[in-house]
Amino acid sequence: MRFSAIIFALMMAVVPSPGLQADDGHLDDSHLNELVQLYRHLHQNPEISFQEQKTAQRLDQEFTAVGFDTTVRVGGHGVVAILKNGLGPVVMYRTDMDALPVLEQTGKSYASKVTTIDDKGKKVAVMHACGHDIHMSVAVGTARWMASHRDLWQGTLIIIAQPAEERGAGARAMLNDGLFDRFPRPDYNLALHVSAALPAGSIAYTRSYAMANVDSVDILVKGIGGHGAYPHLAKDPVVLAAKIIGDLQTLVSRELSPLDPGVITVGAIHGGTKRNVIPDGVKLELTVRSYSDDVRQQLLGGIRRVAESAGRGYGLAADLLPVVTEGDDYTPAVYNTPALTDRLLPVLRKALGESSVTEVPPVMGGEDFARYGRQEPRIPSHLFKLGAVPVELVRQATINKVALPSLHSAYFAPDAKPTIATGVKAVVAMVQELLPVDS
Repeated sequence: MRFSAIIFALMMAVVPSPGLQADDGHLDDSHLNELVQLYRHLHQNPEISFQEQKTAQRLDQEFTAVGFDTTVRVGGHGVVAILKNGLGPVVMYRTDMDALPVLEQTGKSYASKVTTIDDKGKKVAVMHACGHDIHMSVAVGTARWMASHRDLWQGTLIIIAQPAEERGAGARAMLNDGLFDRFPRPDYNLALHVSAALPAGSIAYTRSYAMANVDSVDILVKGIGGHGAYPHLAKDPVVLAAKIIGDLQTLVSRELSPLDPGVITVGAIHGGTKRNVIPDGVKLELTVRSYSDDVRQQLLGGIRRVAESAGRGYGLAADLLPVVTEGDDYTPAVYNTPALTDRLLPVLRKALGESSVTEVPPVMGGEDFARYGRQEPRIPSHLFKLGAVPVELVRQATINKVALPSLHSAYFAPDAKPTIATGVKAVVAMVQELLPVDS
């Protein structure tokens, strides 16, 4: 099924589910309205990566208020909240807290007007343009529901509020600060992420690889500068950089199996000062995407080989060959453990309705939730997509064939109430499945 067809089918299917019972994770209007108010508060008070101090304080208060044992400042501003309820498995649910340096343009009455100084000393506007405010509201709603329904589950629930997801650094920071040593090691990891393409009231899943390995690579292309009128007396790094850019694309088109996805994008080129001056160097900035570890290593090794070989072919001495540097902000691919996904699907379909749960293809975006599951021995993990777009907006976009505002867009505005309600219901259903009574 084409992705547009999936969206249309979901749009037609998303209707309120009748007959919800107390054990479905259903929230009455008063509780749901409280979570919507929390969402608006978080939306109006966003904090960028590594600055989530007040956000963490609020979540600490929310978790503590319903009986969780909380620890703050884990891996920076991370919060770990634990609720023990007898013997049984340990389930970890992750939410993220940081916002983006985006000037909001939604026109909402609760739109962010926050500005801050980033780590480069620049004043920037701040907006929750990736839905982390929804994520946190769902986490708080889940915490409240689980704390007030302890007779329906057994084991240990850990909710972590992670900093710096947008920088791909928060999960690593929490793990390096002893997340799985200082606190119970989970038997299962769960998370959600809003979708800017799916209607509110729906969820979607992907088996196996769901999101990509993300690598940052810089290539310093060296040369010998000179006058633009006398190129024969120089070694022009601009021309060499152009060759390297073209050759890099053959790593995907001619060296990877057509069944193994990969992306190499040169997103930035820096070099030169004046049209008639050949510079001494050009810098290329790349993002590299893949799913499997083998393909990742093939692409990274191929980039180095292509760059250095082009330099040799250009007649450069060894000390002038291109220098390839891999960034330290690597994010591994999100892998949804198929057996866990298959276990959770019947539960989600029962809780939300068969037609509100659908499968979607993997994407090449990144998410550092992946790091938790890759800790040896590997932990079964599942990240699902939560529809967040007003149903009518999806309908109009489908009819008129126009694009919806994407994640990270200044115009991204989730339909908070049904999105939060669906998120809590889904997470509660999954946690109850994994923490059954008398397990």
